[in-house]
Amino acid sequence: MQIAEIMTRDVAFLSADEPIQRAAQLMADLDIGSVPVCDGRRLVGVVTDRDIAVRCTAAGAPASTRVREAMTPHVSWCYADEDAETVKAKMRDEQIRRLPILGTNNELVGVVSLGDLATRAGGTDDALAGISEPARASGELFR
Repeated sequence: MQIAEIMTRDVAFLSADEPIQRAAQLMADLDIGSVPVCDGRRLVGVVTDRDIAVRCTAAGAPASTRVREAMTPHVSWCYADEDAETVKAKMRDEQIRRLPILGTNNELVGVVSLGDLATRAGGTDDALAGISEPARASGELFR
């Protein structure tokens, strides 16, 4: 099964030049925790509620701060014609809960979430287990 059969197609996205307040409002309105950031339809990053909290709110940045200043650039993604099992493994290995999906011209065409995989493809136990594992960073704070 291709991931295009499972992904959510109607995806809200933002421009990197929009104010971060717009990103937060969109997340609140849609009850989501991340939004793809695009230049036209070309994916240039993702902004998450955590990005806003850590890079803006905690830093005392004004609401007019641009999305580009808070977003995470160079995010993981996959193509719409990739196999669902391959995408699930990628999400598990990289501990990703939502993955942007690109079309043949590298344009944003959708997003797949663990929920999409669970309800439409079944068998997400492996992916959930991998994502649930604590990330290991160099210089761990707790040993």
